[in-house]
Amino acid sequence: MDEDLRERLLNAWIGLNGYLKDSRVTQAMTYNEAVTMKLVLDQYRQDGVGRTPVQAILRKTRMLKSQVNRTVNALCRQGYLTKEKGGEDARALFVRPVPERLADFLAVHARSLQMAQTIIDVIGAEDAAQFVRICQRLLAAEPTL
Repeated sequence: MDEDLRERLLNAWIGLNGYLKDSRVTQAMTYNEAVTMKLVLDQYRQDGVGRTPVQAILRKTRMLKSQVNRTVNALCRQGYLTKEKGGEDARALFVRPVPERLADFLAVHARSLQMAQTIIDVIGAEDAAQFVRICQRLLAAEPTL
């Protein structure tokens, strides 16, 4: 086994994780708020409504339930999201974007996209596409990792 490669991989992971969580990426929001809003925005772009199960946010972010609850509550207080109960299962909780605040989030999201473009400019489109493919393969293999 290439122990040096394993150490370099962990160091790269730690460095990238720190870079992405740095407040420069999300500026007006915490990292967890921006990630949660991105998931809701993706759902909104898909169906025009954005009704997102909190369970899906938990699953996709791997945040603790208490962190997701704090994050969702903060976004609701700031007027970005509203909560609603599930229809058939009263225990199910959903969030939905507040349309009037979407433009505010999109301004934050534009900053994240600028940072992504900076990364693409540094590593090139081919390596960026390869990075996406690698991440997708890791996510597909997630149950075995």
